[in-house]
Amino acid sequence: MNFSETFLRYSKNVIDNINFQDIEDIVDILVEIKDNGGRLFIIGSGGGAGHASHAVCDFRKLCNIESYAPYDNISELTARINDDSWESSIVNWLKVSKFNYNDCLLTISVGGGNVERKISMNIVNAILYANEINSKIIGIVGRDGGITNTYGKTIVIPTITEDLVTPLTEGFQSIIWHLIVSHPKLKTNQTKW
Repeated sequence: MNFSETFLRYSKNVIDNINFQDIEDIVDILVEIKDNGGRLFIIGSGGGAGHASHAVCDFRKLCNIESYAPYDNISELTARINDDSWESSIVNWLKVSKFNYNDCLLTISVGGGNVERKISMNIVNAILYANEINSKIIGIVGRDGGITNTYGKTIVIPTITEDLVTPLTEGFQSIIWHLIVSHPKLKTNQTKW
């Protein structure tokens, strides 16, 4: 088998092993947020930050959910990192945005944040803050879901092989949020194509 065939077979295994009910549960949470006039804040680092930006567009345009990605403003991001810290960059952004218990935090991350290993502490601190103020926490994560899975409802992309955790997780994060914004319970507006 060549690498292309192997990668796509692993991708099929992800689909065969994903928990479909977790997706439906997150859709229901987002329906509640939408019905109550809450906002969706999507966070991630690296590929997750890129996904967050794209997903904000889809949730706003297709689902009419007021949505934001904190890292879309590079000037504010770098000012916060420079003057405060990377670890507090998201949580301070959320506070200025008056993030509250009616809102929802969606984490798109391979590891989901890890306190013990001090990985993605920007995400960890945002989740701890969201939990402190009783807002909804959801995530599309890999591995065991990290702190996102501890405090929120998550869709965990199954680990099929350790060698490809990041590319399979990040690839399927995009598929999953596209599924969610296309879900008949949430989709309000039609796509052009």
